[in-house]
Amino acid sequence: MDSRRQQKIANLIQEEAAKLMSTDLKPFFMGYFTTLTKVNVTPDLSIARMNLSVFNAPDKQALIDSLNENAKEIRKILGHHLKHSLRIIPEFKFYLDDNLDYIDKIESLLKE
Repeated sequence: MDSRRQQKIANLIQEEAAKLMSTDLKPFFMGYFTTLTKVNVTPDLSIARMNLSVFNAPDKQALIDSLNENAKEIRKILGHHLKHSLRIIPEFKFYLDDNLDYIDKIESLLKE
């Protein structure tokens, strides 16, 4: 169970990152439609785990790997926007959220 502070920081990061995904962070997503589904922050507030849904990408894991390689640059950009809200910006780790793919697979199996 996340503490109230963890939840507040996760929500703050998620809101700001979602806004910036269509502007400042757009080049990092290689033109694919990507949604930030959830952010979890570790208890020591040092790492933010960002779950992303990626649509219409031939290799979704390649996009996630690219984001993890560029995590420092993404942290710098987000940190610039969050500098008045957070004293220390956590490191970012990106993960693929495949829940929507799983739902689509189940629906297609049920239609058969």
